[in-house]
Amino acid sequence: MVLVIVDAVAVLSGAVLTSFMGVTGLIHRMSLDQCFPQFLLKANSRGTFHRIVIGFFLLCSSILLITGGNLLNLAGVYTISFLGVMTLFGLGNILLKITRRELKRTYRAGWMTVLVAIMAISLGIAGNIVIDLNNFFYFLDYFIPAVLVVALMYLRIPILKSVLMMANYTMTKLLVWRSSIIDRISEIKNQGVILFTRGGRLDLLHEAFTYIIKNESSRHVILVHLYNSPDNNEEKTIKEALNSLNQIFPSLEVELVVREDRFGPEIIETLSREFGVLKNNMFIGAPEEKHNFSVQDLGGVRIIF
Repeated sequence: MVLVIVDAVAVLSGAVLTSFMGVTGLIHRMSLDQCFPQFLLKANSRGTFHRIVIGFFLLCSSILLITGGNLLNLAGVYTISFLGVMTLFGLGNILLKITRRELKRTYRAGWMTVLVAIMAISLGIAGNIVIDLNNFFYFLDYFIPAVLVVALMYLRIPILKSVLMMANYTMTKLLVWRSSIIDRISEIKNQGVILFTRGGRLDLLHEAFTYIIKNESSRHVILVHLYNSPDNNEEKTIKEALNSLNQIFPSLEVELVVREDRFGPEIIETLSREFGVLKNNMFIGAPEEKHNFSVQDLGGVRIIF
């Protein structure tokens, strides 16, 4: 009996530690991508993101209180959450098949495998909801607020502009507040993003700029073109394309950087330090089989076209 108890404590301790590590990494990355508030990125002297850890502890404690410690309810909520994540993995795989066919990857799953997996997982979710509908409502208690926080982060600038319009009606009383709102909007828009381009193809640059307009608050784009030899320097073509794109995207401030260098993890690290841009705010096209590095080696850059 003692051995069983010791084993159970060890297993549960490992599971709890793993969950805290996983959630910390997830929230940290989502905060870097500006999906969650930036104050979660605050680290202590040991380099630990204590605000994320404390927040996750409070969330875990709250669901324990809400369910009254009922193990079946807790298990049901966890099951729905876990199966939901697995379903999103399958949907993400389908999106990669459709939009990133040329993306270099180690393993490939066939269409039938992915579709059967999604159907099986969906049936599992439906079965757990049928067993106890309250578990689904417990899940929504946390899922809906999380989605709202992410939505508010994406709508920061429209919200700040709305507050600014309201402040304009009381100019004198809220002058300092109004000024701080304008500064905050400018700060968000001036956060730089780096976009790597292989050449001056107008359609690809248009697609990339459209992505930035739709998904990013930043309006300062550092467009980087790397070439291996003078014969491959397409600076002139890129400038011609930018002349047209400047008229289509007047809100974007584009800074062109042209260098003779080879694309890879080294140049990404160099540019990140030089321009003060986080790697997750660097956008590239899909690496191909000819490259001697994988997506993981690039430190979290985003593939947008």
